[in-house]
Amino acid sequence: MRWKEQLLSLTPYQPGKSIDSVKKQFNLDKIIKLASNENPFGCSPLAHEALQTNPNSLAIYPDGYATRLREKLAAFLQVRENELILGNGSDNIIQIISRALLHPGANTIMATPSFSQYRHNAIIEGAKLKEISLLANGEHDLEAMLAAIDEQTNIIWLCSPNNPTGTYIQKQKLLGFLAQVPDHILVVLDEAYFEYVVAEDYYQSVELTRKYQNLIVLRTFSKIYGLAALRVGYGVANPQIIKALEPAREPFNVNTLGQMVAAAALDDQEFITTCKEKNRQGLQQFYDFCEQHSLNYYPSQTNFILIDFKIDGDEVFQYLLEKGYIVRSGKALGFPTGARITVGSYEENEGVLGAIKEFLANR
Repeated sequence: MRWKEQLLSLTPYQPGKSIDSVKKQFNLDKIIKLASNENPFGCSPLAHEALQTNPNSLAIYPDGYATRLREKLAAFLQVRENELILGNGSDNIIQIISRALLHPGANTIMATPSFSQYRHNAIIEGAKLKEISLLANGEHDLEAMLAAIDEQTNIIWLCSPNNPTGTYIQKQKLLGFLAQVPDHILVVLDEAYFEYVVAEDYYQSVELTRKYQNLIVLRTFSKIYGLAALRVGYGVANPQIIKALEPAREPFNVNTLGQMVAAAALDDQEFITTCKEKNRQGLQQFYDFCEQHSLNYYPSQTNFILIDFKIDGDEVFQYLLEKGYIVRSGKALGFPTGARITVGSYEENEGVLGAIKEFLANR
């Protein structure tokens, strides 16, 4: 068959190991998964209630406009309904954007290491990649990204907070950057971890979409809202961008249960605030441990931390896996001597840190 040549060099997205597979492989009764940046506290009770309200018929397609969710999101964000695009997770919107704007002859600019799907989708569409290395502190090199712009540049990807470093772009730096990007280039600001941010010099990104007509902001219900299994994400931009993207969106791309439960979850912002506070407490557990053991790490605005162990990240991963803790080796994320660990509950954090302490003592 005459496959796209670029597909032959790609591998499918590699998710973290599943709990069941690790249990079976190592004959363990209990597994703690700290690899995929899921919310250890689950989802809101209101979301659970919504799950009990079964749709009238599973034979009926979802609402293709996601009317109820769209209305609630618009009110919550204080935007108009035509400023929203819904997706099967925010990575679906990344795919839609790539499909709409990238092609052979075009190029796209992104930081590296960053979220893998920017690169993956660009390659599928045959576009040229311009990957700009992160600065030593893990932040985007915005000056180098601006310098990489040329006549063929169609998209610039910004991940803030960034995955896998947890670092963010400060407000004044972002504003200075956006002011210099030509109007015909779409800037994608991926904020999957937005709700975890506590930095005082962050920005109101949704408001920025009103000032910068070439900006789209992406968010998701998969992280702090604890709805990763239902796959709901959204983008916010001016109506012209949304209108241009919609034909590239497949019909019925947000399932019925996802729409129902995400709409209900929006009503429980107390749950979100509680999760945010517990996450900061959990991050402090990791910070204290790293300081005690002279381990370098990136201060995080997310629900994960990237730690440099100065040894092969796969070795750290394997040791913790056999102890019943699934983390993510930095080797696959562009940090070969590190590991990315999701912040869990207090007890889960204490457990994995105890296992790491054993690992360090045995070396």
